[in-house]
Amino acid sequence: MVALVFPGQGSQRKGMGAGLFDRYPELTRQAEDVLGWSLRELCADDPDGRLRRTEFAQPALFVVNALTHLSRARELPAPKFLAGHSLGEYDALFAAGCFDFSTGVELVRRRGELMGRAGGGMTAVIGVDLDRVVELLAGGADTGVDIANHNSRTQVVLSGPPEGIRAATILIERDKAARCVPLKVSAAFHSRYMAAAAEEFAAVLAGVTFTDPMVPVISNVTAQPYRPGEVATLLAEQIRRPVRWAESMRHLIDHGVEEVEELGPGRVLAGLWKAAVTDPVPAPTAAPLIPAPRPATPAMAASTVAVPAMAAPTAAIPTAAVPTRPVGLRAEDLGSAEFREDWGVRYAYLAGAMFRGIASTELVIRLGRAGLLGFFGAGGLKPDRVEAALVEIKSALGPDGRYGMNLLHSLDDPAFEDAVVELYLRHGVRAVETAGFTQVTPAVVRFRYHGARIDAAGVCHAPHRVLAKVSRPEVAAAFMRPAAPAVVAKLRDAGLLTDEEARVALVLPVSEDICVEADSGGHTDGGAALTLMPSMLRLRDEVMAEEGYAKRLRVGAAGGVGAPEAVAAMLVLGADFVLTGSVNQCTPESGTSDAVKDILASLDVQDTAYAPAGDMFEIGARVQVVRKGTLFAARGNKLHQLYRRYDSWEEIDERTRKSIEDTYFKRPYAEVWAETAAYHQGRGKDLSRLSGKQKLALAFQWYFARSVRWGLDGVPDQRVNYQIQCGPAIGAFNRFAAGTDLQDWRARHVEVIAERLMSGAAEVLAGMCGGRP
Repeated sequence: MVALVFPGQGSQRKGMGAGLFDRYPELTRQAEDVLGWSLRELCADDPDGRLRRTEFAQPALFVVNALTHLSRARELPAPKFLAGHSLGEYDALFAAGCFDFSTGVELVRRRGELMGRAGGGMTAVIGVDLDRVVELLAGGADTGVDIANHNSRTQVVLSGPPEGIRAATILIERDKAARCVPLKVSAAFHSRYMAAAAEEFAAVLAGVTFTDPMVPVISNVTAQPYRPGEVATLLAEQIRRPVRWAESMRHLIDHGVEEVEELGPGRVLAGLWKAAVTDPVPAPTAAPLIPAPRPATPAMAASTVAVPAMAAPTAAIPTAAVPTRPVGLRAEDLGSAEFREDWGVRYAYLAGAMFRGIASTELVIRLGRAGLLGFFGAGGLKPDRVEAALVEIKSALGPDGRYGMNLLHSLDDPAFEDAVVELYLRHGVRAVETAGFTQVTPAVVRFRYHGARIDAAGVCHAPHRVLAKVSRPEVAAAFMRPAAPAVVAKLRDAGLLTDEEARVALVLPVSEDICVEADSGGHTDGGAALTLMPSMLRLRDEVMAEEGYAKRLRVGAAGGVGAPEAVAAMLVLGADFVLTGSVNQCTPESGTSDAVKDILASLDVQDTAYAPAGDMFEIGARVQVVRKGTLFAARGNKLHQLYRRYDSWEEIDERTRKSIEDTYFKRPYAEVWAETAAYHQGRGKDLSRLSGKQKLALAFQWYFARSVRWGLDGVPDQRVNYQIQCGPAIGAFNRFAAGTDLQDWRARHVEVIAERLMSGAAEVLAGMCGGRP
């Protein structure tokens, strides 16, 4: 079994790339267009010694490594793993199909520029192991150096300011077995001194769409293969984290690799491979061997030089500070591991849909790029808007990208529900979040089992996922069980399910992931998680026993998830995952107006209320909305009271009618009805036989629809009428964020919120169990 490895900075030399530039003239031209200078000239002549400078060396070495890979004979064994040392990791990711050639050149160009600014130096310590290096450094005053590379059992690289490197050399060479060899680099790579460069580079990476590796790539940061969605995160962390090369080679050995092939100038990595085979580092333990870079602060006391073992890297794109937590329990460890694997996410965490595009394409794309998943808020949007959003999301994340779409129950128009599902199937959507359903409809069944099959062993498979948001046990039970036979038969007879798909529909559950929605924003029964979660978990166990499922149904929690303590509480109650909503509405990425976000950022936990749901006005369903700063809740309830009391507009007393026209509608009722009638007639609805009460309901629903739009658009003179669907979770998050870098909603990026909530929950739970997982 073969692994391909790519060298990093320090391996560059004059004359490298000879023959490659002529063999790949188009790629060479692309690279030179990006860089603005001649690769051929730099590598052949090295004018003014520029190959020693980081901003030139890194892109030149990336190109030479990449072209060497492309020139590798096709008949040679295909690699089972890829790895690269520092800069070389970019070539490994390029070889694994994570980005195209030009993107790689641009990334290393920016990386080289940022890293080259820091200054400092590096020295290799040869002849002693890592523990001995730390021990020797602890024998004197703090030098301000960090462990930058752990290349083999007897080779460690230090990084820091020049005076620190000199002081560390004196301390280390007290051991006659150790010697220090300065490296030809111009900065303190992979150390605390790269923190600013890492933050700037994270912003660059956030604008790039990465594909998950097609061949396992070993990360310098974790010494493990990249997991789905980790490319941007780990490349940003890599700049300031140690290169765990010895552990990476141990991983290859433990997974059957017998040979490595070094692609690029020099044979440094081939030598390190031989050292790994003959004298490997110990098998990884719970605490990784490499210390994490410390903050670039004034010199520490000598007693603190023995740096603690490095915690696993933070998972979110480092656009904001991440709170510390006890070693042993990480955000990535929380919830169901099977859920994380099935959904391809780093955390057992999803961002729920908020209707009318409040859960926007930008929000969904940003989460997908961060290794998370959000559902686009398709509810209330016309099919052409939904299709445009799908095209944008797929263009950004790829056809197999990490995203989902909302499917909102259309109680009075099942055909609309069917049209949305048809659209989703046509565009290859694989996951939907169902919301507002009182029963499992044919549209849901069709989506779930489309493409289902039975393999040769008789095992049923369904490629589509339904995340069912529920708040009532009878609805939850319907989603937990297979589809109703009558519905399946109807779809099969209509040609919307094949015979094989229909057979699977009678075996597999409609949803494998039930999300219990408690005190949430929007449509809600106002349930309490403390009573709902235990009941739903018992229901899940009963259904599984009755149906004989081989795979465990998972139960998640939504509503009220606005602080780390709330996440921790849901997990303690037994939730396999959490789903957030209201907190994501107050982010730069959400699709509502800045005026609404300003209101949301000012809320406390008591600043919401219940109002009638416009789309279910006649049956009395409720939504939870913002109360502070708007009169919508009071006015919406007033309209529903009038609807229940009167049978027509004309029956309402004149004073009340005038008040509604002047303050609610801000136009005559006749205009409202004319506009309402035109809308419904345009959708093919016959209004000729409507009663006065039915007309009254439709006219009042006009106000509910407009109140949402006024808020989304931030119409200034309608501020008191804004309908902002939201739960008290936002108040809890505002208290959590008060006095931190997230106090201003403009800093509350969706992936940062996910990181803070999940890492904070890990800290809470670790504190409860003394730091043990």
